[in-house]
Amino acid sequence: MGVFGVFSLVTQGAADGGADRDDKATRSTGHPSPGVDPEISRASEDDGKSVNLTLDDGPDPTWTPKALDLLERHDVKATFCVTGPNARSNPDLVKRIAAAGHRLCNHSVSHDVTMDRKDFAYQSQEILDAKNMIDRASGGERIWYYRAPGGAFTPQSRKLAAENGMRPLGWNVDPGDYRRPGADRILSRIKSQLAIGPTVLLHDGGGNRSQTLEALEELLPWLKEQGYGFSFPKA
Repeated sequence: MGVFGVFSLVTQGAADGGADRDDKATRSTGHPSPGVDPEISRASEDDGKSVNLTLDDGPDPTWTPKALDLLERHDVKATFCVTGPNARSNPDLVKRIAAAGHRLCNHSVSHDVTMDRKDFAYQSQEILDAKNMIDRASGGERIWYYRAPGGAFTPQSRKLAAENGMRPLGWNVDPGDYRRPGADRILSRIKSQLAIGPTVLLHDGGGNRSQTLEALEELLPWLKEQGYGFSFPKA
């Protein structure tokens, strides 16, 4: 398992769905860019019955192509929350994600789930250095969101992300696929949690993601049968 998988095992199942873990007063970082809300997004762009699939910790040269192939077969779009170093190492995959109509999300440089307890200079470096790596890898494609590792947002980091055009992104549904509990359990957890909200947290990087892909093969047609559409989180 890679380093991001280790971080994920510790934290990605945070129950807060990406809520701020530091509500103390912080010095201002300026004003968000016009049209970009610094509040954490979990809702869908669509008002109807929809699901927002998000895939974290890639791009991975083994699992991301399989995820992209699966999504293409089912005509489904998703948001890929990529780390800076993985984007830098796999620029063709970043370009493929964007070219297929999926959305990019900044998932920091080092996947430090304690970054909300560190100073703002460190948080800023994690966010902006990752953005630069993703920009170079993608050729300047839009990065729609910023997802703090493990939901380690602060008011400052949310403002900084918004200033740079990236909406902070949380989640509603977390089946704990990073723990590899089995495809059937991943699937049943998603189904049981969908009433909470539309944004589903899954992974295409950080370890062996065969169970996630197996679960998605069953989930996507089931969602369509249940009348769900597929959308993106509000940006």
